[in-house]
Amino acid sequence: MKSLLSDKGKKIALLLDPDKARGKALLNILRIAEENGADFILAGGSLTFNTIDTLINHIRENCSLPVILFPGNLLQLSHNADGILLLSLISGRNPELLIGNHVIAAPYLKDVKEKLIPTGYILISCGSKTSVEYISHTEAIPSDKPGIVVATAMAGEMLGLKMIYLEAGSGASAHVPIEIIRAVRENISIPIAVGGGIRNNEEIRKIYEAGADIIILGNGCEKRPELLTEACRVRNEYK
Repeated sequence: MKSLLSDKGKKIALLLDPDKARGKALLNILRIAEENGADFILAGGSLTFNTIDTLINHIRENCSLPVILFPGNLLQLSHNADGILLLSLISGRNPELLIGNHVIAAPYLKDVKEKLIPTGYILISCGSKTSVEYISHTEAIPSDKPGIVVATAMAGEMLGLKMIYLEAGSGASAHVPIEIIRAVRENISIPIAVGGGIRNNEEIRKIYEAGADIIILGNGCEKRPELLTEACRVRNEYK
């Protein structure tokens, strides 16, 4: 986990939802991730309840890439992953997702503190309302309010968070605006991950150029698995 944050190179992560990642499609996308050298796999989703360990086991059996939890709720926690994004939804004002769930989870996570990556999760409105907004009972920051996004990211770093995740939401009609990514990069020093609404290699290149350290691909790879291959090729341009 330390190397994930200390290495300044660009990275590609594949996000797998346990409710969707199954059968031949799962094996195919894991093969593509392995062959093209994706950096790690995120496991989790907004509605997943009790299948996270099953997914982790499937990944382990068919792929050697590190697995990092992207927990959408307390039932998605597991000691079996290589790392855990300890997410705080700092763009919203739901106290349970700012600190409440973390208090409940702390005793369970006590023995795996070395696996934790405290992450500021910032949801940005980039089209239709997303599952995260419905489930979290929060509103995304409007994409035409970059100042609010920047100030939120700065506050997250000042609070000691180790990464900022700018999220357009699963199935978003557009990715996080380039000007927002660039503005956040100019104002914080911790790694920036960007996900949601990313559909082609040109968008990936622009997001990297704007200052993103990690690009997270989910729905786009479900619909078009070759996107992961293209993304890894673009990432290799920065090595």
